[in-house]
Order: sequence, then C-alpha cells, then structure tokens
Amino acid sequence: MKYGLLRTINKASNLQQLVAWMLTPNDDKTDGKFIEYLSEPSKWNKYDPPLYDELARLVDGERKVSLIESAGILGGCRYFSEIVPDSAKNRQEWFTNLQAASVSSDIVFLDPDNGIEINSKPYGRKDSSKFLYWREIKSLWESGKSLLIYQHFIREKRESYIQRMLQVLDDETQGSTVQAFATPRVLFMLALQPHHQEHHEAIASAVNSSWDEQITNWKLNALSK
Repeated sequence: MKYGLLRTINKASNLQQLVAWMLTPNDDKTDGKFIEYLSEPSKWNKYDPPLYDELARLVDGERKVSLIESAGILGGCRYFSEIVPDSAKNRQEWFTNLQAASVSSDIVFLDPDNGIEINSKPYGRKDSSKFLYWREIKSLWESGKSLLIYQHFIREKRESYIQRMLQVLDDETQGSTVQAFATPRVLFMLALQPHHQEHHEAIASAVNSSWDEQITNWKLNALSK
C-alpha cells in the first residue's frame, strides 16, 4: 500500500517526488517483513496489477530498497538512501544531505521506522534514528517542499489520533492543506504547499478510487481548527 500510494500520487499530479527511506541499521525486528499479501493475489492484485506483479518478482529474492529503486516501479521518483545516524552531529549532517538531495523535488516522502518523534526518544539519543523530528519537518516545509510522512498508529482511538496528528501537522506547516491516508496498520500524512494545492482533490480522489477498500481518506475536521 505504501508503494501504491506513492504511485497514485505520482499519477494524479505532476509533483516530482523524493523518497527518503530513512534507513536504519538492520536489527532482529520484523518491521518491513510483512509480505503475506504475496500469497493472496486475488485480494491484492486488483488494486495495482503492475505493482503487485513486480513486487512478487522482487520480493522472491533479497528484500532491499535498492531493488525498488532500480526496478523503476515508482516512476520518476528520486531517492535518498543514506542510513540515519543516532548522534546529533551526524544526524544534522544526514539532514543537510537530505535537504541538498531535495532541491529539485516538489514533495518529499519521509519514511521513518516508527514515525514522528516521541518524548522518550530525544533527538540525538540511542534509537532516535527510528524517528522523524518536527525540526526536520519544519525545515523541509520552509524550504518549499510538500511532505508525505509515514506514521505508526498508537494505542489511541483511530479517529481522535488521526485528527490530533493532522492538527499538529497543520500547525507546524503554515499555509498547508493537510490530508491523511490510513491503512489498517499505519498512517500517511500529506501536507501540500500552497503552490501545490491544486493537486489536492485529484490526489484524494485517485487514492479513493484505486484503494478505497484498503486506504481511507481523512481530512482535518473543521472543528479541530
């Protein structure tokens, strides 16, 4: 669904995408190993047949994002694949490189292991590499980039959590149009720059049309503003 969402946004707009994988060193956790969809073609193939067929071919061997990049399944996306460090100094260097890589892109997809920062993982501490920090979101936004952000769900009622996160994103990205795309497991939050907002309805409509049973659209409730 992550790749399908990126492909749908690409088709529904002319926005040049940069995919920032936010890679971390390998560990023993099962993140990124959910591939049961490959044994259910009748359920999943219908949403994006070319994507499904290519993923089935790629995942048959070693699973690396470099295979996604070289296969071209995300169209003309650019990629930033540097491993995210924990230390504050190295993290700042990493982010400087990310900003440089994003110069020619319109929208940056940020794909942290766990999502946006939490209080128990301060910037620069051990395992902070698994999180995206608001300072980084704001800096990319202020440089003129629209953003798509991966976010884990937590143990909170889904609707209230989505609205709460959208409200914070709206507050931190002044002038944005925000939208959330929820799957059964994770959330993707979109913040469009004012000069990209002409694509908002087309993107939301395309996601709903292509993935309506699996990816649900959420707008910021007017009462939350």
